[in-house]
Amino acid sequence: MDINKYLNRINFPEDLEVAPTYEVLKQVQYCHITSVPYENIDILEKRAISLEPEDLYDKIVNRNRGGYCFEVNGFLSHMLNRLGFETEDYFARFLRNEQGLPMRRHRIVAAVCAGEKYICDVGIGQSSPRYPLKLVEGLVQQQFGETYKFEKNKYGEWEIYDLYEGQWRIFYSFYEAHQYNVDFYQPSYYFETHPESMFNKTLIVAVKTETGRKTIGDRTFRIFEGDEMVSEEPDMTDERRREVLKKEFGLEWK
Repeated sequence: MDINKYLNRINFPEDLEVAPTYEVLKQVQYCHITSVPYENIDILEKRAISLEPEDLYDKIVNRNRGGYCFEVNGFLSHMLNRLGFETEDYFARFLRNEQGLPMRRHRIVAAVCAGEKYICDVGIGQSSPRYPLKLVEGLVQQQFGETYKFEKNKYGEWEIYDLYEGQWRIFYSFYEAHQYNVDFYQPSYYFETHPESMFNKTLIVAVKTETGRKTIGDRTFRIFEGDEMVSEEPDMTDERRREVLKKEFGLEWK
């Protein structure tokens, strides 16, 4: 696996020295999240998902594809290791706009830089941080017009919140308990195959921009600036959807 080819894939700045610094960590996450789409095409095609680093490298770098959180965050963790960062992978419970208590179904990455721990995440199709967040309780962190903070609940679990319409909204929660790559095999298989999975029903594609994001949900193409939808194209034909996938996300599908 060629780390330079990965950096070229995500459009990493050529003039930035590659070293395990915060500036590099910040740029890797930003470049990845604005270049590598969140997508579920393989699941819809019933192609088994591999979480092995070599297979993810082939998919994301060689074949210019993306993936969902178990893939893209796992691959990010591996690439950060190759860049000299110490990383850990955690299970998170995604809570934004959820009713009731959902199962833990999200993979995130913790990276250590200059003695500080940061949470890195390139595996969310909704609004989410473009830069890593420093894991410090109560610290209000602003970026790209968005505001986040971490709190701890009564069980000692970290909770991340985002500021939405003037109110703190819970985003997801996690324990600082390292998981090995093999620990994500079973939940990934569940979401590939289970009848209640949201990932095996319709096309889900998203990529961040500097000011928002672009998404496809089934046959509807949307463009967001911040949390505001500024463009919507519903009911795309097969031909139009193929055109949008190629032009806006660099993907090819039927």
